[in-house]
Formats: sequence, structure tokens, C-alpha cells
Amino acid sequence: MRTLVLAALPALFASAALAAAPPDAAIAPKTVAPVTVMPRTDPPKIASSFPASGQVVAAGVLILHITFDQKMDEKGFAFVAAPGGAMPKCLNTPRLLNDEKTFVLLCTTLPSSSYALAFNAAPHGGFANIGGTRAVPALLRFATSSDVGPRNLDDALKVANLTGEDVPIAIAP
Repeated sequence: MRTLVLAALPALFASAALAAAPPDAAIAPKTVAPVTVMPRTDPPKIASSFPASGQVVAAGVLILHITFDQKMDEKGFAFVAAPGGAMPKCLNTPRLLNDEKTFVLLCTTLPSSSYALAFNAAPHGGFANIGGTRAVPALLRFATSSDVGPRNLDDALKVANLTGEDVPIAIAP
């Protein structure tokens, strides 16, 4: 008698599990993606820049770069002159580097000048992470000395501590 009861337990549990499940659950398979990517909801912040805020650099060709604390969407960007400084003469579109966090922008600066840039100052659009969360607005102020700085792209890359892979101009394939 004891063996008969023990042998019947697995069948009893199996029938109880089927009875508890909705009728369609046992019939229709459910497809589950192997990976679910959850976008970050905390807004991106600028982690570093060149020039750094308050830094004085030699005038000339400048590769301005800003690095965010998370991966960014290459299509979103917004920068304008801020009060208290001029906007350097720059290309219209920054390039997102392979680290997916750093934007580089080719600019030229004049000697003995003050510059101020506002990032994401407008209420809509601008720099955003890959999940679409807009970056925190930021301000970058820097100045140039009367010293002669880089006069070509190669020298500007060296000054900005960048490599040839970090050229601020996107080359179409």
C-alpha cells in the first residue's frame, strides 16, 4: 500500500499543476527574447571635456571634445554660444567616436579670447543617450592665450590627446 501511494504522488502533482494553469498556457508556446535591454533613465551628464571648463589653451585649430557618462545617440546634439563668451567657429555637426560616449568637433579659435558654450540649452532635442533620455544642460567656458597654437589637424589631435581614429570629420564609406 505504501509503495502505491508514493508512486501516485508525481502523477497527482502533475495533474494539479495542469489544473492550475490556464487552458491556453499548456498549448501555446511563448517566445521570449534571449536579452532584454533596459535603457538608462538617469540623464547623461558630461564627464569630461577638452578644453576643460576654465582652461586656457593656445589659439588656433581646436578639436573640442565632450565625453558623457553613458553611451549616446549620434544623431542628437545641441550647442550654442552662452552669455559671457563667444562661440568658436566650428563645423555644424560633431562626430561621435567609437566609444559611443565622446563627441568631437573641429573648431578654430582666436588669440586672447573667451568662449562659452551651452549644451542642451533649448527645452527640446539635443544630446541624448541611446535610450532617448536627454542629457543634463551644461555650460563650458574656456579662454585662449596669445600663444600660437595648432595650425593643422594633426597638431590639434596631439594637443587634444586624440589619435588619428578620432578625427572630428566623418568620412562617408
